[in-house]
Amino acid sequence: MEKFETLTGVAAPLPQINVDTDMIIPKQFLKTIKRTGLGKNLFDEMRYRADGSENPDFVLNKPAYREAKILVAGENFGCGSSREHAPWAILDFGIRCVIATSFADIFFNNCFKNGILAIALPQEQIDKLLDDAGRGANAVLTVDLPNQTITGPDGGSISFDIDPFRKRCLLEGLDDIGLTLEKADAIADFEAKRARTTPWLAGSSAA
Repeated sequence: MEKFETLTGVAAPLPQINVDTDMIIPKQFLKTIKRTGLGKNLFDEMRYRADGSENPDFVLNKPAYREAKILVAGENFGCGSSREHAPWAILDFGIRCVIATSFADIFFNNCFKNGILAIALPQEQIDKLLDDAGRGANAVLTVDLPNQTITGPDGGSISFDIDPFRKRCLLEGLDDIGLTLEKADAIADFEAKRARTTPWLAGSSAA
């Protein structure tokens, strides 16, 4: 998993509330188990018309936001089914930070497991960030994870909270596999001991 330290990029505003995982990545795109290639279908039903052409009114189709790295969203973002394809699609598009008033629990957890920083802030601060994000190409925010701050285009700064364990995982690029590999020596010692004391469990017989 790619490390997350400081992210500077254009922030796209999506103030809609209750954006569920089916809106983020519709069910017809869930056949793949690959984490890549889903970005083109992120928010598919909002980004594209029935004939497959782009909807020019959707924020990520506007020239200023086509390469957005940050999404400022509304309340209860990521609700609905627990599909992990939702953060996969967000990350594949190029967004590494989602900021909202609140998140659905499973989506929130899946973000961190996939290297996305999800930040929950009070509505007043979200409104300020949405105003910043509305500046188009000038809507550049800097998210500083080590110092837990978000700095706007005018230099104003907002602090955010994050669980220390999740922060460490992002800073060090540790997903569940990476966390397990940190215990590789202990796992090897356990397996060697088990092979000596209970060889039948390892598929071998005692001498």
